[in-house]
Parts: sequence; C-alpha cells; structure tokens
Amino acid sequence: MIACSCEVCASTDDRDTRFRCSALLENGNSRVLIDCGPDVRQQLLKAGVDDLDAVVITHEHNDHVIGLDDLRPFIFKRKSAFRIYAEPRVQEEIKQRFAYAFAKTPYPGAPRFELIDLKIGQSITIGTLPPITPIRVLHGDLPIVGFRVSSLAYLTDVKSVPKETIEALKGLDTLVTSLLHHHVHHSHMNDSEAIAFAEEVNATHTNFIHMSHLAGFHESIESRLPPNMKLGYDGLVIEVK
Repeated sequence: MIACSCEVCASTDDRDTRFRCSALLENGNSRVLIDCGPDVRQQLLKAGVDDLDAVVITHEHNDHVIGLDDLRPFIFKRKSAFRIYAEPRVQEEIKQRFAYAFAKTPYPGAPRFELIDLKIGQSITIGTLPPITPIRVLHGDLPIVGFRVSSLAYLTDVKSVPKETIEALKGLDTLVTSLLHHHVHHSHMNDSEAIAFAEEVNATHTNFIHMSHLAGFHESIESRLPPNMKLGYDGLVIEVK
C-alpha cells in the first residue's frame, strides 16, 4: 500500500507483496487472461508470457481493467484487434476509458480492441483451453462475473453468491475466491465469510486471493485456515484436472 509503513507492507516475505488480482489460464499454446489491472505489465513480464489469445473480464473496476492498454505488444504481434470478453455494461465502460482504441481514425500505434459478449451460463471456447463458463456473483450490489473452467472456479471481489451459482460450483477440485481482511465490508467477504463460503462449496482445495494488507501476514493468516484452504500468492501455479 502506498504511503503505508505497517508491518505487512514492510514484510520481507515475498508472499506479502501482492500485485492486483489477475489469473492466466494456459493449455498448450493457448493463453487467456482473467482481468487486466494496473500491474499487468509487470505480471506478464515476470511470468514470461510472450503471447495471449484473449482477456475475460469479471467487472469494470479499474483494478480489473485499466491495464488493457499495456496489451499493445500482443496486438502488434498478431496484427489484429485484441479480443476482450465482457458483459455489455462492462464493454461500455471500456469504450469510455479507452475511447482512442475504438476511434474511426486511430493514431499510429493505438491499440485496437474487439469486444465480445459474455453471457452467464454460456460457455466460451478459446483455442485448446477447456470451455470457460461465466457464472454470477455479487460484488456488494454490483452483479459481476466469475468463471468455471473444468474443475476450477475463479471468483474474485465476492460479497455474496446466488443459489444457482452454488449449484454451478458442485464437484470442484479447486476454488479460487476472495478474502479481503478481518473486518465487515460492504462489497467483499471478510475472512470468516470467505471460509464459510468455501466450506459451503466444499471444493477439494481452496485458495484465497485479493487480500488487503489489513488481513495480516501471509504465514499468520494461513496458519489459522482449515487444512484444505490456503492463501494465494503471486506466481502460484495450479494444475487443473
């Protein structure tokens, strides 16, 4: 956290130094990014990602979309507009924030985006990846998108989950979902809410993401979690069956 001198922000444990949330789905030569926040340049460089097929977006908040301009190298490499899958409301926000990417007469070197509708429950197939199924979660009062891919589900910025989504999460091997900190928050699950949700889903493994520095040290939080639940960290690799 900028301008913070708390113990967590000063930690020398790499797991306490977190970029904004994003995930890379990879199978063979096919790669899809879930969300594209302000740290995406550093994340992609660190992960050695040299090509990308598309981005799927959970919602329009800046920490999930504002890095889209940094995807220009993939656009130049492919010499085609970059595919972005998002709900119509989110697409309108992207058009406003990156109006130059949709200009009728773009300036030389401008990015070009192709916006494609995401619809809850309708799977999309990209390259050799398993079908990616959008599912509904609520970020406070804001309806946003989570994704199920084979036996993994990725749900960020969650406060509550509709009953039909719980049904869509049956039989998971891995649940990735958000845990902000210890305090009650209007649009995010705190630690007790996140653990209760994970217990309801009953995946074989759960990894929590989107932790604030107020959550505390990685090692300390993880030591208090149930045995099948862990904290995520930058660079974590999960193999999906």
